[in-house]
Amino acid sequence: MAVMQQELTLGEAADQLARALPGHRVEILQGRLTVTPPPDGSHALSLSWLVVQFHMAGARKAGLRYVQGVGLWLPTLPEDFAIPDFSVVDEDFRDAHVTKNHYAPDVFRMVVEVTSSNWSDDLGPKVECYAQAGVSAYLIADRKHGEVLLYQDPADGKYPDPVRYKRGQSVPVPESVGVSLELSVDTLLDGDD
Repeated sequence: MAVMQQELTLGEAADQLARALPGHRVEILQGRLTVTPPPDGSHALSLSWLVVQFHMAGARKAGLRYVQGVGLWLPTLPEDFAIPDFSVVDEDFRDAHVTKNHYAPDVFRMVVEVTSSNWSDDLGPKVECYAQAGVSAYLIADRKHGEVLLYQDPADGKYPDPVRYKRGQSVPVPESVGVSLELSVDTLLDGDD
């Protein structure tokens, strides 16, 4: 009996993994397939808290939306995409649909990642990918190292060194995002306010 083998593209493999692993986040970063397990409770609470904070800061009235788990098409390689934990996007972001659930990077004002077991992706490839995509602000709640990093204003596809915030401090949301807001480092890291 002959067995037929079919090679999958990276995108097809990502689709198959996403179907096989419900609740996991499947991304392609710099041509590499990554899979992140579902978030823990503190991670989920941090994201819920961000929704409330941006709502109270008037993001909707400022013409912005805040979304979780929406794909960001990356210009790094043809099949590259990321799914940030939390994003602040232009109100009409759905008009910038590229493919599947991925949207053009120019509608993303800020992306936020709360680190999990794949913390090295958030601190490495995603910094490079988001900078190359021109995302003006990238905030990382680095639970592995107990700090929050804010990258902003990429130039020539690179972010300058991040501003680092420690426990007890607050992170000012950059003006480029479009709302005035200070975010507690402790709440970003722990999910409790």
